[in-house]
Amino acid sequence: MRRREFIIIVGAMAFWLSSASFFWLSAAHAQQPAMPVIGVLEDENNEAYIVGLHKGLSEAGYVEGKNLAIEYRSAEGHNDRLPALAADLVRRQVAVIVSDGTPSAAAAKAATTTIPIIFNAGADPVAAGFVASLSRPGGNLTGVSILLSQVVPKQFEMLRAVLPTATNIGFMYNPTNRTLAKLITKGAQSAADSLGFKLHMLEASSEGEIEKAFADLAQMKAEGLVIGPDIFFTARSDKLAALTVRHAMPTIYHYRGFAAAGGLMSYGTSLVDAYRLEGTYVARILRGEKPADLPVQQATKLELIVNLKTAKALGLTVPLPLLGRADELIE
Repeated sequence: MRRREFIIIVGAMAFWLSSASFFWLSAAHAQQPAMPVIGVLEDENNEAYIVGLHKGLSEAGYVEGKNLAIEYRSAEGHNDRLPALAADLVRRQVAVIVSDGTPSAAAAKAATTTIPIIFNAGADPVAAGFVASLSRPGGNLTGVSILLSQVVPKQFEMLRAVLPTATNIGFMYNPTNRTLAKLITKGAQSAADSLGFKLHMLEASSEGEIEKAFADLAQMKAEGLVIGPDIFFTARSDKLAALTVRHAMPTIYHYRGFAAAGGLMSYGTSLVDAYRLEGTYVARILRGEKPADLPVQQATKLELIVNLKTAKALGLTVPLPLLGRADELIE
């Protein structure tokens, strides 16, 4: 056989083999199921949310990039952006929308009646119109209800324990989170009245308004502060803690990050655990269950964190009964 003929035959065989390999590889790839995509809609960039959500998904066998894709959308504290972000996720036809707060859940609900939505709500999900009942949601929404307004009175009691002679107390809340704001301000006023506090309401929904609130506290001669629960504040725990230290203001907030950053105390729902529960529900939806059939879960894990270094710097003595209740003491 001539050398040229041999080269032609070998080349033809190589082309045939490579074409066959490409065909079988393409066919095998085509048979693999498409990776499900979920949409994460955040009121605010929230590290605890992402950690908890991924923990719940992982426990159920879903890992981002391995067998699950995630589209992230955050309003970065600007609730007016949420409707457009929710609409974008609907256009992308994600399999599930997961929300980290009441405003994002409301935006998602307004954007779709067909895509399943898993919420994390501080407001009553029934009163907010998310579900027909906690046991039988009945629509395309279900999720996790966390203790927010219910915890506020206990926070006032804890502040009273470390400030036994105080009379003037401030309460900071985010007025743009209307449903939640209505609940927590009512509870705050009731708690303050029962404990003999004169209460000063402080609205804050921007960095500048937070700064102004602390300046107002000084003019009011406030002796302590309770910060109402809100994702906007949670994302600024470091800033809020620094301001309380700078203004020598004994303060309690809902979540651990505040006390860890230097705030006096935090008492409220474990966010990581609450968001973990959301992740487990996302997994169940991806496996074929319907939101209408999944009861709203109650996140009941509460934690008290006391920063003893801050207490010492403020010249405060934390009563032994309160120390005994603490889940963590920062020294």
